[in-house]
Amino acid sequence: MRRLVGLNFSRIRKARGLTQEGLSEISGFTQQYISDLERGRRNPTVVTLFHLASALDVEPYELLVESES
Repeated sequence: MRRLVGLNFSRIRKARGLTQEGLSEISGFTQQYISDLERGRRNPTVVTLFHLASALDVEPYELLVESES
């Protein structure tokens, strides 16, 4: 699940044209946290997923579902 969240997070971030640093500024999470999340090294809480999804302007479930592409 951590890997899936990380892959989705990275894909959506890049689709939005954001760097890890840029998203860090928007979200309030450190660039290191975002990097670790994208590599599947973090186990985000439900609240964290909500805040990250809000920063990406997506619904939280979009970080949890397998991509169709």
